[in-house]
Amino acid sequence: MTTTAITNIASLVTNDPSLCLDSPLGLIHDAAVVIEGDRVVWTGESSKAPATDNAVDAGGRAAIPGFVDSHSHLLFAGDRTEEFNARMSGRPYSAGGIRTTVAATRAATDEELSANVVRYLGEALRQGTTTFETKSGYGLTVEDEARALRIAAQHTDEVTYLGAHIVSPDYADDPAGYVDLVTGAMLDACAPYARWVDVFCEKGAFDGDQARAILTAGRAKGLHPRVHANQLSHGPGVQLAVELDAASADHCTHLTDADVDALAQGNTVATLLPGAEFSTRATWPDARRILDAGATVALSTDCNPGSSFTSSMPFCVALAVRDMGMTPDEALWCATAGGAAALRRTDIGRIAPGARADLVLLDAPSHVHLAYRPGVPLVHAVWQRGERVVRAPADAARRL
Repeated sequence: MTTTAITNIASLVTNDPSLCLDSPLGLIHDAAVVIEGDRVVWTGESSKAPATDNAVDAGGRAAIPGFVDSHSHLLFAGDRTEEFNARMSGRPYSAGGIRTTVAATRAATDEELSANVVRYLGEALRQGTTTFETKSGYGLTVEDEARALRIAAQHTDEVTYLGAHIVSPDYADDPAGYVDLVTGAMLDACAPYARWVDVFCEKGAFDGDQARAILTAGRAKGLHPRVHANQLSHGPGVQLAVELDAASADHCTHLTDADVDALAQGNTVATLLPGAEFSTRATWPDARRILDAGATVALSTDCNPGSSFTSSMPFCVALAVRDMGMTPDEALWCATAGGAAALRRTDIGRIAPGARADLVLLDAPSHVHLAYRPGVPLVHAVWQRGERVVRAPADAARRL
């Protein structure tokens, strides 16, 4: 395998404190990274970089791990522009809007759904996202949920079965019957394509007992739990997630002290999704409170057509710093290593020997610019699995 050295990096975020004891981010200045195949094999000071087959001059830019988006909903058709416009005119968000997307998704062809996934993945990649999780949940029939997951599995290993997004409109008068379907025939059809099982545990969706039944059934089929928890109100979602050792409890907007304590004492990652609060004008999660308690936190986009139609992790980093009480260092860690923890992965979210070679060069000398210059397209180049998949425009590339 050929080796490539990326040298002249102004500041390198490794997310490995052992590589720089003075920084929780393992920050190395005037740094270099050596890639062999799809793995990082060396990091350190640029002047000490070993000889390699190829070399790339970073031009004094910052390098960070590729973003890990551990919560998205990309298997859908249509959009909800009218709903967003109405909401921005004063109507509050509720879970019922999902039904609009369900109708459009059921009517779409496989080709249309796959093209949508490719489109949004391309957007995310150009903004530095190298790993993403995505869910079903807009089909709500056995056939439509299974085909959504089959399509998703063509694009990522991090596939989540979310038949329990809402009670299907077909079962509006029989929610217990829908839970039986989700834990029975639908689960049987979907499990071969998924790694995770998820449930929207919320008023208007599924209560605690229903969520427990769904997650327990999924776990019996070999799927690991995740939970949409405590987004719109206080509820049992977070406590249930920790009890069942879910990889993540996602949203975590409305938390009691007991919820925070449970997250701090368990292995469940609190995944915060600031795009949802931005797009719904809802209360911001108190990231400072969760972090100070000692819980592990991730940041993700929640990219979906209803409540958070963004694929931009840099945007979410900026929101977390500005409105959720995170420092720039914390926000970057949560958007990279935190996302990896929410997927129970150790091979991504860091730039260190043995890690997958996913990294991003920023048109800035420091990762702090992600929050310092919100909305500016700072991603200069992206490596995914050791391959350079995003390049700067021709005029910028010449400067390299």
